[in-house]
Amino acid sequence: MRILVIGGTQFVGRHIVEAALGAGDIPTLFHRGRTNPELFPHVEHRRGDRDSDLSALATGEWDATIDCSAYVPRQVRALAAVLGGRGGRLVHISSVSAYEQSVDAGFNEDAPLTALADPTEERVTDETYGGLKALCELAAQQAFGQSAARGGLSGDMGGPVSIVRPTYVAGPFDHTGRFTWWVERVARGGRILAPEPRNNPFQVVDARDLAEFVLLLAHGRAVGTFHTASPTPPFSFSDFLEAVVAGVGPESCELVWVDSDKLSRAGVTARDLPLWEGNGPGRGVLAADPSRALAAGLRPRPLAQTIAEVHQHELAHPRSLPVGLDPDREASLLELPT
Repeated sequence: MRILVIGGTQFVGRHIVEAALGAGDIPTLFHRGRTNPELFPHVEHRRGDRDSDLSALATGEWDATIDCSAYVPRQVRALAAVLGGRGGRLVHISSVSAYEQSVDAGFNEDAPLTALADPTEERVTDETYGGLKALCELAAQQAFGQSAARGGLSGDMGGPVSIVRPTYVAGPFDHTGRFTWWVERVARGGRILAPEPRNNPFQVVDARDLAEFVLLLAHGRAVGTFHTASPTPPFSFSDFLEAVVAGVGPESCELVWVDSDKLSRAGVTARDLPLWEGNGPGRGVLAADPSRALAAGLRPRPLAQTIAEVHQHELAHPRSLPVGLDPDREASLLELPT
């Protein structure tokens, strides 16, 4: 199959291209050429900017298009316009952040999406990100074909658009460093600041498993809107950290749970403690029901395997991560009065 990948040289896109090549597909990558431009030298690269210059896509025809990087609906509509029906079926990667923050644990793909007060807003912030993702989904369904089916095997009712809503994504080459930071922090051992509430819902998906599922959709083996999330709820942030400790923690490892309000008063943010949702109203979106995706072919590897493989990757390719507390600040926060 000929597959157009919008992106393809960073993290999720990189794993999608690797999965496509492994399946014998012929991918074409559209990107700016600024991130890992040396990757996939034997694959066709088309240079451009999806925000301002799509002229490189004026020719060509593909069986499927995988969009990894839409942040505002204008970008989705512009992509559909330049392809003019030459892009085949569409797999649009969105986020569980598109849901209303009040969703109940175990919610499915029919739960209500969030809405922006100003639908013309294009600034991507913590407050607008989810609403923009929801608008991108709507633009994809409207511009690329009839609305996506609610899910099912190829041949069931539905159109050429599939929507994928991941939770946190983890795995090798994660440029955000969020999941990776916890793995490497635990691997150093000692007293580890663990932020409350420990019973907050928690889910991830390995980027490689996400890629395989996206490729399944690109091949038309299923169609619809799907959560790519693991484990199936209930699973908590405490369960996650304990799994990391079991996987890579030395004997000196100790989780020290610190009250969320105290951390907030001390100025601690999710950049300091990545994946920490605190007492925020949106923490329920990390308890998504993945049963529809599992029935359609999502095969998440065990969390312990992702933890071990992320750690091995970092040992082989050490780097400075863009998030996380430095040791001195962590030590001072551990001394906060109880």
